[in-house]
Amino acid sequence: MSWYRNVVWFVKGLWEYTRSGYESASKHFDPADLEVDVAGRSCLVTGSNSGIGKAAAKEIARRGGTVHLVCRNKERAEDAKGEIVTETGNQNIFLHIADISNPKEIWKFAEKFKNDHKLNVLLIVLQINNAGCMVNNRELTEDGLEKNFAVNTLGTYVLTTALLPLLEKEADARVVTVSSGGMLVQKLNVADLQSGSGTFDGTMVYAQNKRQQVVLTEQWAKSHRSIHFSVMHPGWADTPAVRSSMPDFYQKMKNSLRTEAQGADTVVWLAVSPEAAKLPSGLFFRDRQPVPTHLPLARTHSSPGVEEKLMEVLEEFSQKFKSTSPG
Repeated sequence: MSWYRNVVWFVKGLWEYTRSGYESASKHFDPADLEVDVAGRSCLVTGSNSGIGKAAAKEIARRGGTVHLVCRNKERAEDAKGEIVTETGNQNIFLHIADISNPKEIWKFAEKFKNDHKLNVLLIVLQINNAGCMVNNRELTEDGLEKNFAVNTLGTYVLTTALLPLLEKEADARVVTVSSGGMLVQKLNVADLQSGSGTFDGTMVYAQNKRQQVVLTEQWAKSHRSIHFSVMHPGWADTPAVRSSMPDFYQKMKNSLRTEAQGADTVVWLAVSPEAAKLPSGLFFRDRQPVPTHLPLARTHSSPGVEEKLMEVLEEFSQKFKSTSPG
């Protein structure tokens, strides 16, 4: 079954996830969707010092939004902020240094942010190495958490849940999570969230984390109806993270990869377009359209009980680190 899933997914990717896939889809885009002024709206973007996160932050800044960059590396983050300010002329760009793999640090950051700022849009961009994910050997954080899980899944959960009260205060609040089409080859597995069993395959662990992000989005959409949740696949984009973490894939596909801006297009559309908010909450998008979360005949559906179990386990982890969070 894994062989079938991988082959179907790759063939699908060659048609839909490449630059030509974007160019074909974009013929049906309405340019007016992004002709918006979001001055006065506040957007927080993780993984924003490079790649899709930076490209999305730049486009939101260009439309007048206040943008909060959450990055791990201060020097690279300062460079990204300077570039965004220079290119857009928007001075309302703020920098926050936080490590998404450290749940105690996320709680501390979120509590301070809630006291100091408002928030209309949360963009979770954890693409491969943007925030330290897709580790190809099983590595543990200082808290003893498997690193991919700590960033992609627990990091997404803690940051989002910590900021939900702030989002719920605002009209037209949105949460957009950047997942990956790779999640289509994975069925949700809550029995081994930290990948401690069997041979460790970083690519498949990453894909499993991205499946988990889709389930999180669907679950949050059911329980927080005043916020519009969406999750998306940016396609195969030429980013620094792809070059460093997937060198073989990059070498084979580099002439067919999307630009960072093309990869970020649907992120921006989901974050700012009035049209996006008219669609139901909790959907999975590619190229401004909701798309299925499962390949045909791939047997990747999971039961409601398993999905609820994921939420329960993550909440237990989250509270454990909240109770020990300094400050």
